[in-house]
Amino acid sequence: MPRSNNDKYPLFYVADGTWPEVILAADAPLSAHCGLLLARDLNRMMRSRGLSLRSLAETACVAHSTVARVLNGDVLPDIGTLTRLEDALDFQLWPGPSAVRAAASGRAPLHKR
Repeated sequence: MPRSNNDKYPLFYVADGTWPEVILAADAPLSAHCGLLLARDLNRMMRSRGLSLRSLAETACVAHSTVARVLNGDVLPDIGTLTRLEDALDFQLWPGPSAVRAAASGRAPLHKR
């Protein structure tokens, strides 16, 4: 299913590096930057809590393949999936517009979450 404005999945816009420690292409849309930030936070939270794909997926009531695809930059999660993941982690994964704009412009966000 095409994304808004026909944006491709985040991994499509990688210019250099290995996901999720990558540099996105200069013309990457905001959605790709959002997907990258989200994947990094999701990965960090899973590691810090010792969660596997399957354990998080079961707690969040989403398919483990969906969690893997979000982590790998193969898809942007829909609102329902994002909400279930955030609820399961008790952590906000959505980076918000200021963090996405900062990432797109190459600046560090004003604060670490």
